[in-house]
Amino acid sequence: MRLVTYRTTVAEQARLGAVVGDRVVDLARLGAVAGVPLPDDMLAFIDLGPDAVRSATELLKAHAGKWPVGTAIPAENARLLAPIPRPRKNIFGIGLNYVEHVEESSRTLDTSKDLPTKPVIFSKPPTSVVGPGEAIEHNAKITQQLDWEVELAVIMGRRTHRVAEADALDYVFGYSVMIDVSARDCRRAGQWIYSKGQDTYGPFGPCIVTADEIPDPHVLDLSLTVNGVTKQSSNTRHMLFKVPHLIADISAAMTMEAGDIIATGTPEGVGAGRTPQEWLWPGDVVEARVEKIGTLRHPVVAI
Repeated sequence: MRLVTYRTTVAEQARLGAVVGDRVVDLARLGAVAGVPLPDDMLAFIDLGPDAVRSATELLKAHAGKWPVGTAIPAENARLLAPIPRPRKNIFGIGLNYVEHVEESSRTLDTSKDLPTKPVIFSKPPTSVVGPGEAIEHNAKITQQLDWEVELAVIMGRRTHRVAEADALDYVFGYSVMIDVSARDCRRAGQWIYSKGQDTYGPFGPCIVTADEIPDPHVLDLSLTVNGVTKQSSNTRHMLFKVPHLIADISAAMTMEAGDIIATGTPEGVGAGRTPQEWLWPGDVVEARVEKIGTLRHPVVAI
């Protein structure tokens, strides 16, 4: 399934939907018609576990092409929000997780030229998240080095504590796209949260594709453009630490819960690694894409 959080008007409460062809189907409303209780909130749906995914999948198949009145709208009438508009916890960010990005970072940032022997983990607060189409804010009083990073996002499906690497993918609910926006001149004594955790620095979406649709997350093309010019183009197979390793490593020390998000790192091609260096400025438009999931498009605006 391709799950979204959407509304049709500014005043309407955000709701949970599934994208089917050119329609967004409201799962709670469809469930009510069919006598199958389903929540209208993404986190509540994730909390229900695999049974909710199975029930929703069966409902969608049973009603495909003949949606009951009031349960489906044209996709163009749905205003998509971040799939999880307000994560419960900080996002787990992974730094230096593509070999070529390690090399380019060592040339221009204060990072080692040696490949990490363990995942480099930082975090982005829930307040950094914005949904599809929302503006990335450029605050010239804080940064003159605003940078881009396209990433595959992993959404956890249940409590995960000291899980074995071989079992780790069983704990994944689904996958999405995230742009890890970074103010390179805001790193402080090696700490990254001020650089990467500012408001609007976590564009997220446009949907969550459930894990059954992506059995192998390491075969996905990912790319990013600025004003239509390709800056990043790679494949998740080039991750230094694959998704199961990341889950096992994080959960060895920190319990992850349903709805937690891992941003799995970015490939080469960031602005800081270019000669000369390139940065985002007001008026720019950033587009990030991950194969089988979708595209995020965001303007950069001055504040």
